[in-house]
Amino acid sequence: MTIKIEAAGAVFYLPYYVAEEEGFFADEGLDVELIRERANEETELRFIERPDAVSSFSSFKLFEAGQSQLYNACEWGQLRRSQDSQVSGKVVARRSAVASQAIIVRPDSPYEVPGDLAGVRVGVNFHHGSHYLVLQLLEGFLARTDINLVGIKGKGRFQALRDGDIDAVAVMEPWITVAEKAGYKILTEGHYFGAEIAGESLTDDEFTKINRAVNRAVDLIRTDIRPYLKHLIATAAAEGEDLQPEDFKLGRLRYIHAGPYPEDHFNRTVDWVASWGLIGGENDFVKLVDNTKLLQEA
Repeated sequence: MTIKIEAAGAVFYLPYYVAEEEGFFADEGLDVELIRERANEETELRFIERPDAVSSFSSFKLFEAGQSQLYNACEWGQLRRSQDSQVSGKVVARRSAVASQAIIVRPDSPYEVPGDLAGVRVGVNFHHGSHYLVLQLLEGFLARTDINLVGIKGKGRFQALRDGDIDAVAVMEPWITVAEKAGYKILTEGHYFGAEIAGESLTDDEFTKINRAVNRAVDLIRTDIRPYLKHLIATAAAEGEDLQPEDFKLGRLRYIHAGPYPEDHFNRTVDWVASWGLIGGENDFVKLVDNTKLLQEA
């Protein structure tokens, strides 16, 4: 049976791309299809003022429709999606990508530090890493009532900033590098963990084999990521941006072995997300997380 994995976003799925490219899934006897493109349902730019106006599954509809068995995203959004899932999807591991997001502004912007963004709209993707990380980054500088996030649909966040549609956005790689190369200002940046969600149709043995292949890929990436930067470069090229391997700050690109999602980390994370009213505060670990999917091998 083909295992379908939603794998859009090269920086988040680089170990999966490498595992596919190097034949590591095949070595495990797996037939894996990485779904790299999401259908673009919106072609006109629009701004969303409230996160409750957007489904937590706005980017992962295939999973809820039973057309994929696994995907990863930021841990905050994954816990929310585990709560919301109608097909018994649960967090089953901490993912291998330790991604970053940066709040950026145009080179001529009057904003110099995060505290300058009081009341200023910052473009994010609600219920995704940009949304939650920006809340964490800005609440160290601003009162919560001064943080003004808006969701962007119909155009990439960097493109919306570049075109003057908005004055500040949060972006991940390769758009941080695109922005730096073009002289944009980074006001603040942070790394964050992610999590994997799996459905019941993915067996424990299959998931363990997937992770074994992904962790082999992580080892390659950590040895030398440069041969695989082509995947990030291709993402930028699709939007007409030219990057070279030497443009990237390699220390920003961090990957670890995937493994169980820690309960103490869960407790801190759920409490914080609930404090923003973005998840139910009554959730407990066993309701949203199933670490038994990843078999512990001797």
